[in-house]
Parts: sequence; C-alpha cells; structure tokens
Amino acid sequence: MEEPGYLHKVSFLIIDDNTFMRTVLRNILRHFDVRNIREASNGAEALQTMQSWTPDIIVVDWEMSPFDGIEFTRMVRQSTSETERFIPIIMISGHTEYWRIQQARNKGVNEFLVKPLSPKALFSRIRAIIERPRPFIKAPGYFGPDRRRKDHKYDEERRKDSQTTVRVPAEKLLEQDQINALFNPGSEQPDECDEKALSE
Repeated sequence: MEEPGYLHKVSFLIIDDNTFMRTVLRNILRHFDVRNIREASNGAEALQTMQSWTPDIIVVDWEMSPFDGIEFTRMVRQSTSETERFIPIIMISGHTEYWRIQQARNKGVNEFLVKPLSPKALFSRIRAIIERPRPFIKAPGYFGPDRRRKDHKYDEERRKDSQTTVRVPAEKLLEQDQINALFNPGSEQPDECDEKALSE
C-alpha cells in the first residue's frame, strides 16, 4: 500500500442501488484516506449529482434501475461536458461472462472489478487509472480509453499472422487477471496477464 495520503485529494462517486455495497466501498475508500466521497443509489441520481459536482473517479455497479451501469457509462461518454466525458469509470459486477466484459469495455469503461471486492484489487485498479492513464480516442461508435497495445512490434506480428487472434466464447467466465489484460492490453505490470491467457 502507498503512504498515507496517496488518495486524499482524489474525489469518488459511488453508484450502487445496494446500500450495503455502497457502505463497503465507502469504508474501503476511507481506509485509503479518501476524504471526498459522494454516493448515489442509481444512475439517474448520479447524473443529477454531477450537474453541480464533478468526481475524479466513478465506481459504478452494473445492475441498477432505472438504467444500469452500462447505460450510465454511455451517457457519460456522450456528455456535452468535456470534463464529464473523460471521467475514469470503474465498473463492478458479480458477473464475469466474456460478453459482459466486452460490452463494458466497448462502452468506454476504464476498469472492471469482480465482486466480492478486495481492497487490494480496488486499489490496484485505482492506481492503474492514476499512474498509467490511457489516452482517450474517438472512433465510429466509440469514445473512451484507447485499448490498442503500446507494443508496436507486437501489433506488426499480429497483422502478419491473423491466426494469433484470440477467440473467446461469449459465455466464458473470466478471472480478474484476464479482465485486467483485456482492459489494459500490452501492460507490463505484474498484476496484469497477457491476453493469451484468455484462451486457456
């Protein structure tokens, strides 16, 4: 863990319709010395809060009503506010099917965490956002973090041999390190595995 005060200037918005889960997240963040935390019980309430306050990082649950975390992310990434569009989003869910992870990734989520959460895992993803931010890109049908590998030599090799492309069944359940690899391709950090692990 970092020295006390590492996150004390970082503000967080927790969005979850489960009161107990919001309490768990709030307590973990307070343990990290986070001092500016606001909560919302659903996406609509969160958007209302953000009209007068902009968090540095958003932690949002997938399953909520009146609209879920995926829809909330889409609305943030399509916001007319330039500041709001770039807010890092960490999505949490107890579901780890490959299609769900890809959907979150394709909507512009920065990181994805599997329930039950551990303080270590949450801190790891927060640290990745702060210390290894990925630039945002705008492409047809997408605005969010750039998922391209930073290893250009690796990209050239993959173009030469298209058979190296990983094919993953939509219903395959992923482990946290596999999810990290999808959201942070090409990372050399020890807590992230190579994309080839997805096929194992």
